[in-house]
Amino acid sequence: MKNIAILGSTGSIGQNSLSVIRGFPDKFRVVGLSTNSNVDILYQQIKEFHPLSVCIKDINAAFKLKSKLKSRGIKIFIGEDGLPDMIQHKSIDLIILAISGSGALLPLLKAIDNGNDIALANKEAMVAAGPIIMDKAGKQGIKIMPIDSEQSAIWQCLDGQQKNKLKNIYLTASGGPFRKTNGKAFKNISLKQVLRHPRWKMGKKNTVDSATLMNKGLEVLETMFLFNVELDKIKILIHPEAIIHSMVEFIDGVILAQLSVADMRIPIQYALSYPQRLSSRFSSIDFLKLRRLNFEKPDFKKFPCLELAYQAAKEKGTLPCVLNAANEVSVAEFLKKRINFVSIPKVIEKVIDRHRNNKQPTLDDILEADGWAKKEAYKVIDKL
Repeated sequence: MKNIAILGSTGSIGQNSLSVIRGFPDKFRVVGLSTNSNVDILYQQIKEFHPLSVCIKDINAAFKLKSKLKSRGIKIFIGEDGLPDMIQHKSIDLIILAISGSGALLPLLKAIDNGNDIALANKEAMVAAGPIIMDKAGKQGIKIMPIDSEQSAIWQCLDGQQKNKLKNIYLTASGGPFRKTNGKAFKNISLKQVLRHPRWKMGKKNTVDSATLMNKGLEVLETMFLFNVELDKIKILIHPEAIIHSMVEFIDGVILAQLSVADMRIPIQYALSYPQRLSSRFSSIDFLKLRRLNFEKPDFKKFPCLELAYQAAKEKGTLPCVLNAANEVSVAEFLKKRINFVSIPKVIEKVIDRHRNNKQPTLDDILEADGWAKKEAYKVIDKL
């Protein structure tokens, strides 16, 4: 029986994780849940899974939940400091980190300090501070098991293989909703069109990132840090069927690929059960219906966020953090309809150009760069 804490349990990944756990009551037990402010969903999760503790970042929402719970005997943690306190509980075997954005960085580092293995569904923290995270995890002997479908695919294909014989990693992308859209039409794209992803059901931020292809750019950086791979070994392939979730090629010409239907619960289940595999109730690929798989080159000109991500990957230092922070602000403002779709890469590029890169950053340098980039992005947006 693994005791699981889910940080970000009310979001898309959190709810899918609970869907997996629901199917294995003899193998997984939920001991902790957290949310930013969605206490209505959290309350239903508490009633079903009976965790020992919960954390709510929003103070007003926390008091609302307290009045609902009354005397259920659940420990409630509140505010910014609540999450680090909750995850210190000795009963936790595995933490699912499903908090979105760079706000996951400090809880992730705290979880590593506590000696918790981590099922990671957040790429932004790894992009911002990948070398620091992986160095700390390595020293502590902590397993970081990726939940994102592409990173999970790479992880599975590399498992048990000779890492020094790796030639290439092929990072696949569906291409998003605008793969076939003429770039000249991008200025008229609506929020509704952006949020209509052809293959995956995700949170709004990830869906916007998939439309700009920044999601794939962030995954390039994540792959570099998570697997300690040079940038020139990572290739992006547009694969609209989203059946091959990524591939690895070795020096002898052999390519290993991980294939499955587009369902986030599949990589989540593998991360939870690793190193075992458990029977699944999810659908499988019907190759006779599928018939063919297609691949295309990514269009860097049409999707400039990719080029910006590669720039950050080449320079490293604090630049990946700045890229990520500027993107977070730009996407948030696009979702509020303050800027249009084509302004997202323009804002990010201006912030990157204004940044003086620190090639050997400490954690404090990363946090400072994150705050600076977010403020700078708002300044750029205010002048648009």
